[in-house]
Amino acid sequence: MSQMLESIQILLQSKDWPGLKRFMQTCEIPEIADVMSELENVDRVLLFRVLARDSANEVFSYLDVDDQKNLLASLTDEEMRMLMVDLSPDDRTTLLSELPGQVTQRLLNLLSPSDLAEARALLGYPKDSVGRLMTPDYVAVRPEWTVVHALEHIRAWEHLSETINTIYVTDSQWKLLDAIELRRFVFANPDDTVATLMDGRFVAVAAADDREQAVQLMQRYDLNVMPVLDSTGVLVGIVTVDDVWDVAEAEVTEDIQKSAAVSPLRTSYLQAGVWQIFRRRITWLVTLVFMNILSGGAISLYEDTLASALALAFFLPLLIGSGGNAGAQSATLMVRALATGEVQLSDWGQLIFKEFLVAFALGITMAFAVSFIGYARAGMQIAFIVSMTMVLVVIVGSMIGLVFPFILSKLRIDPATASGPLITSLADIAGVMIYFTIATWVLGL
Repeated sequence: MSQMLESIQILLQSKDWPGLKRFMQTCEIPEIADVMSELENVDRVLLFRVLARDSANEVFSYLDVDDQKNLLASLTDEEMRMLMVDLSPDDRTTLLSELPGQVTQRLLNLLSPSDLAEARALLGYPKDSVGRLMTPDYVAVRPEWTVVHALEHIRAWEHLSETINTIYVTDSQWKLLDAIELRRFVFANPDDTVATLMDGRFVAVAAADDREQAVQLMQRYDLNVMPVLDSTGVLVGIVTVDDVWDVAEAEVTEDIQKSAAVSPLRTSYLQAGVWQIFRRRITWLVTLVFMNILSGGAISLYEDTLASALALAFFLPLLIGSGGNAGAQSATLMVRALATGEVQLSDWGQLIFKEFLVAFALGITMAFAVSFIGYARAGMQIAFIVSMTMVLVVIVGSMIGLVFPFILSKLRIDPATASGPLITSLADIAGVMIYFTIATWVLGL
């Protein structure tokens, strides 16, 4: 890309607009978008104005939200109007939902009455709903039509549809009856009716559902496009795989950030400001500081036990670290399983039993390994204390890591909030209490 960027900068500096236009025709859309992100805003606007109209709206869709905002601020009303008209409805809705209210209203005022009604309808759905993600551009046919009639209709309207790989069958009230692959129309007898191709089996999602539902359904059934219905079963739009990929990437990024005790960033790390990153991280870090103070307070309760057997201090980081690690492992597996729909809240009993068996086996294995170190360093008594503690802290840590995401899901809180540092801190507190309770009992203090 560096060579492409250098070539574009030379053409811009020399103001060779015909040459720049010819060069851009040889470049791929994603590459153009990447280059535009590297340019200064003035050069970005000049390059955007050189692009052909159909390429311009595709490039715009690939840009980050911040780059889109900066570009819009430099365009004339007419340029913005053409851009808004050419954008697909789902890309247009995404853009409008990210912009400040005043800018959104300005752009809405540039749309035609039909486009304006469409944009307002999509913006009327909840922020993270499928309705915001869908496009109302699809092709539908009637069950009583002949195949030849349906194909004529598809040819007439295909240029207004985002995809025609799947054709939808609706009744006179626009209720969805079936979703049929285009190839079945192509190979069918022209005189047969559409009804003869129908089997009534299709996968759909509700417009009010969370967009993660669309991601899960399309992954589960390996779909490239999926119909979107309102509460009465009326077909109101479709979601396509490219939109779902964007959502899936955003959701995974958000879960990863939450798992590290970072409030999700709304932009890329490179574009986020220092203050923004600071605010996203400081709350959890301060919270974890106070949780670790609890761990230190638990240790202070057993100062006499620690003073009577200083060898216990050597194993303390090892034991509480093992419990925290086991809990973090368990939490990571469970959060991901809940996010992908592999497990449901109703599976908690079965999963607790399974995790207990796994944690017990892990604890026994780790206790066996650490017992030799305990015996070599401080004798049989300490080896027994360390071994017993290892088994229990691994079990308790694993149970915390398993149960906490379930509790959050039950409270309708994103289970990804059960971050590794949070689980580790809880497991640390439990580990300290278990360790010194066993030590006090064994040593008879």
